[in-house]
Amino acid sequence: SLGDTASFGLDFGEIYKRSIIGVRVYGVPAAEKEALAAFFQRINDDYHNRVRSTEYHDGEIRYDYIRLNCAKTIGAAFKYGAGYQDLEVTSAKLLSGRRLVAAANANIPTEMAMKLLKGWNARGYGLDVVWYKKYDGSTYVDPHEEEKVAFKNLPNRFPSVLSSDFRKEQDHYEDIDNLFAMYLLYNLGKYSVRVNDETKLLEIGASKNPIAYPEATELATQSAQADSKNFSQRRPFRRQGTEIGEPTDRSKNRAVP
Repeated sequence: SLGDTASFGLDFGEIYKRSIIGVRVYGVPAAEKEALAAFFQRINDDYHNRVRSTEYHDGEIRYDYIRLNCAKTIGAAFKYGAGYQDLEVTSAKLLSGRRLVAAANANIPTEMAMKLLKGWNARGYGLDVVWYKKYDGSTYVDPHEEEKVAFKNLPNRFPSVLSSDFRKEQDHYEDIDNLFAMYLLYNLGKYSVRVNDETKLLEIGASKNPIAYPEATELATQSAQADSKNFSQRRPFRRQGTEIGEPTDRSKNRAVP
């Protein structure tokens, strides 16, 4: 059963609320998948048994937006469950009850995704990216939110690398790490999935050939460095990189004022 505070967008399908970037990984051994599933089951059991101070978390095992969030649980599953010993999973600690201090050391979803992409490539797994586009016709408004905004009008917030970019509107990212993430995901992109406005059925949207991870990383690094530098100079320029969700035709890259 669901509680009165259950939120449609969060609990029943985030794709109605935001566009989603999915990474597809090929060639993962069955044993690794089983180890991941077993570790997630362990986390669930630890939560119900109110276990404290495990190798993957210092404190009671319960969800916390900063200390034990989705990025940390996923990272812990790969590190301690699947044996990714080289995967860095940080631990945010509260100092004098100040959550802002802890946020500086929190596990960030986009950063964890970038670490896992690197780890999967090192293990020889195949990678591509799919952009699941938000349904633009969604007029639903979450009754639990103070500001009543229809889902179709909510901005996408793809990157979440800790920076001043979290205050910016959609498509106005300037931090080099956020730019790198968006460019890398575009380079690895294969196609988009969207809801047809007339039939209300899913369909494949724009498609392209994904670039292999090593080349995709090199291109994303070069473009992010150049574009971030140009952003800092506050003068018009044409961006070298393309963010996921933008047109696949690179000639359409907009000039930034």
